[in-house]
Amino acid sequence: MTDSTKGRRGSGKRERLAAAAAEVLHTQGVDRTTLADIARAADVPVGNVYYYFKTKDQLVEAAIDAHGRTLDGLITALDELPTPEDRLKALLNGWAEQRELTAQYGCPTGTLASELDKRADGLDRSIAAVMRTLLDWAERQFAEMGRADARELAFALIAAYQGISLLTNTFRDPELMTIEAGRLERWIDSLARKGPEDDDARS
Repeated sequence: MTDSTKGRRGSGKRERLAAAAAEVLHTQGVDRTTLADIARAADVPVGNVYYYFKTKDQLVEAAIDAHGRTLDGLITALDELPTPEDRLKALLNGWAEQRELTAQYGCPTGTLASELDKRADGLDRSIAAVMRTLLDWAERQFAEMGRADARELAFALIAAYQGISLLTNTFRDPELMTIEAGRLERWIDSLARKGPEDDDARS
């Protein structure tokens, strides 16, 4: 769910730095990333970074905001589709399209959340808010399908994605993401035909 640095040269430096931070933190991790790395990825002189961000933590927070904006854009596009089933399947397809990136580096949001969980600066709550936005959106889709258990189904969907992202990255096997996306599509199709007591996202 990250944007490419290509085509960003005309955008504001702050936005370019935030988007570049999201990408570099994904590929290198928080601890290994320096301000110079992000400046280079954003094509901004390193001395200019301090005009916008005084510390790396501020850039991490900006990267989280960039993840949030990317997710908001994705949700806006998905909401143009006619049915909740279509929207959920399009989300799955988007995840599957990122399978090569996931195999190499893991889920952008999930890996960042895992890293920030080990810190005590509050940034873990910021990334949790981004993930909650996706969870709330998924819940609305299941509710629109008439599911009284929409919240539980939303958790099951996001948990399945995070789990397969971890396995895809661990085994460096993009095909795992494709297989799981197909299984989840069939699961979504089955929900309209079943009662809540019959459902099991793990089956």
